[in-house]
Amino acid sequence: MSFSNLGLSDKVLAAVAATGYTTPTPIQEQAIPHVLARRDVLGIAQTGTGKTAAFVLPMLTILEKGRARARMPRTLILEPTRELAAQVKENFDRYGAGQKLNVALLIGGVSFGDQDAKLTRGVDVLIATPGRLLDHTERGGLLLTGVELLVIDEADRMLDMGFIPDIERICKLVPFTRQTLFFTATMPPEIRRITEAFLHNPQKVEVSKPATTAVTVTQLQVPSGREAHQKREVLRRLLRDAKDLNNAIIFCNRKRDVAIVHKSLQKHGFSVGALHGDMDQSARTAALDQFRKGELPLLVASDVAARGLDIPEVSHVFNFDVPHHSDDYVHRIGRTGRAGRTGTAISIVCPAEQKSMVAIEKLIGQSIPTIEGDYEVTEAARDEDTRERRPRDSSRRSRGKTPREREPREPREREHREREPREPRPSAAAAPRSAQPASPRPAPSARSEQPRNEQPRNEPRRPRRDHDNEPADHSHLPAFLLRPVRAPLP
Repeated sequence: MSFSNLGLSDKVLAAVAATGYTTPTPIQEQAIPHVLARRDVLGIAQTGTGKTAAFVLPMLTILEKGRARARMPRTLILEPTRELAAQVKENFDRYGAGQKLNVALLIGGVSFGDQDAKLTRGVDVLIATPGRLLDHTERGGLLLTGVELLVIDEADRMLDMGFIPDIERICKLVPFTRQTLFFTATMPPEIRRITEAFLHNPQKVEVSKPATTAVTVTQLQVPSGREAHQKREVLRRLLRDAKDLNNAIIFCNRKRDVAIVHKSLQKHGFSVGALHGDMDQSARTAALDQFRKGELPLLVASDVAARGLDIPEVSHVFNFDVPHHSDDYVHRIGRTGRAGRTGTAISIVCPAEQKSMVAIEKLIGQSIPTIEGDYEVTEAARDEDTRERRPRDSSRRSRGKTPREREPREPREREHREREPREPRPSAAAAPRSAQPASPRPAPSARSEQPRNEQPRNEPRRPRRDHDNEPADHSHLPAFLLRPVRAPLP
């Protein structure tokens, strides 16, 4: 079947022919007629099957009639990440080149002023992330009462990112008589509840079982040690030994690990970029563009790049960390082997990640073989990019201190006793009769020969004795306190 048999307009067919596509994918072949018939659609398909064009092409045909009003978009498309939203806008620019449609992109990292200016002129297609869309509605700069067609794309990713409450709020802001298109790759119970609440008698289009991987992707796993530097060394060996590696995406679970792996690969001579959610929007866009153009063959990314990104020529996917959720594995390896191409997905598995790997194999219904080769790193292996701790510099610690404070800490009383002259002890005859003869007191020099920290801890502390007849030492008192006090005259 060709695109001409799906009921698309002549302008859309011309745009599709200009891009070189002649045969629709299964999801496009089944979904486009139902969208043109104004029915709600529930599309379930694995990533890389052409879901974006399945709703972009019929939307362009529908939007040829009518005109948008200021601050009231006619269609609304919700995407979980900024990269996916920008990618959908590129599809509208490509297929809608011959139509005069106003397309606006509402994502974070862009000033509100530019976005408000586009909304004021009137928008036919509004592509947004849930958070920025609600920001505009709460400010009163956007009305959703004119939305005729609502598209919720990558719904399972919305669930993982915590956007389901925002989706419920947005669905209550659009008209009840709208047409809703719901696309997802997996169907967890929460997604099923949302579809039952906001879709009206939907037409279910399922071209593959939920949570299945493409048959064109070769899946492998390699064991690694439990330490992070051992996994980095295994990754470098895999990158050097990989065959037919054009470009690759390396996935990490945490943003901090993305930065660490990116810096490690750069230090070892690899041309690599980074992509995670804490980066500025300009830096994220630049890294993704360089990777698409082939300027950077390697891209270390978090799960922000795991859903829906259309980079057809990705030859390899490396899971530096095994994903915590089994569904994320399906989306990660879906970045390779797209549009009928072959690809390779390799997961580096440490002992703590064995349970997650077993859950993934149970989800996809197949076992992942272990790669052949000596890639396991022993415990004694030392990573070159791990910096050793420098010894503490005593000069830094003593900076800004007086010479007296830089000396070893000793009791100042002992130092004072050693410096002052010894005075003769009073004789036993001068002592009062009631006083018992006291044992001879050890000399200060004898006591100072054994440091306090070297004395045994179990030795009982010596009782404190009062020597009333010893002359009092008032050298530490100021002179004005030693003056005699005159009694007041009567």
